[in-house]
Amino acid sequence: MRVEYYAETDSLYIDLSEKPSKESLEVVPGVVIDFDENNHIVGIDVDSASKILNLSRFEILDFPSKKMVLSP
Repeated sequence: MRVEYYAETDSLYIDLSEKPSKESLEVVPGVVIDFDENNHIVGIDVDSASKILNLSRFEILDFPSKKMVLSP
């Protein structure tokens, strides 16, 4: 899983899978869910992220992986 913020577009993308997106669905204004060919969620795109999310804090709780990579 990978989370990336794009300042130039103020969008946040949560990449849940390495599989390519085949279909997208806007579930509420500004929030798009991407699906693979088997209708599994592969990503979540949030437009105007800084207006609806607190981007000053990012916390991971009880993450099952032993290896974590955090970068600014």
